[in-house]
Amino acid sequence: MTKVPVSKAKLATKNVVNDLATPDYWSDACKHLVKKDRVMKRLIPQFGDACLQSRGDAFSTLARSIVGQQISVKAAQTVWDRFAVLPKKMLPASVLKLKVDDMRAAGLSARKVEYLVDLALHFDSGALHVDGWQSMDDEAIIAELVAIRGIGRWTAEMFLIFHMMRPNVLPLDDVGLINGISKAYFSGEAVSRSDAREVAAAWAPFCSVATWYIWRSLDPAPVAY
Repeated sequence: MTKVPVSKAKLATKNVVNDLATPDYWSDACKHLVKKDRVMKRLIPQFGDACLQSRGDAFSTLARSIVGQQISVKAAQTVWDRFAVLPKKMLPASVLKLKVDDMRAAGLSARKVEYLVDLALHFDSGALHVDGWQSMDDEAIIAELVAIRGIGRWTAEMFLIFHMMRPNVLPLDDVGLINGISKAYFSGEAVSRSDAREVAAAWAPFCSVATWYIWRSLDPAPVAY
């Protein structure tokens, strides 16, 4: 299990406001980004005190990500609302007791049912080092998560940003990030992953925060998972 330096572990601590957790490092990150990056200097003040927020536990967060794959946000919420009332509590062991027919009736495809069952099995069996994630580095957590059916690197990176609230995640597979960089830094011209990495060099060690502001530049409404 790979350990995180003490300084990074400290950055990952959280404040809890109205059941939503917010990262302690946000203010320092904004100061860094405003100083290092011309676009961030213009962008960050537009959103006031808004910042990254997270809610829910690890299992529910990942289950939501599976339910929402390849369907609209509205449709995903509808299916999740139907699915979430099936177990008494949204726990891995409870999900494993559900009937496939009931899960399908909630609007889940056969493939997503398989993915949710595999997710529950990984949590219930202890295959995941959930209690050790805070002390593991990003790549070690990603390696564990992508071993679960239905979870790829993008989903794992969203989990790191929105649930673990890791400060320096750069999700290069995210279409919104690439589009936002294109509009903000390249006047709308096509952007390669290499171009995005060059831009993000000035963001480190707060790539997650810069990514969040790039997303906000495309859609001002914050997202919480």
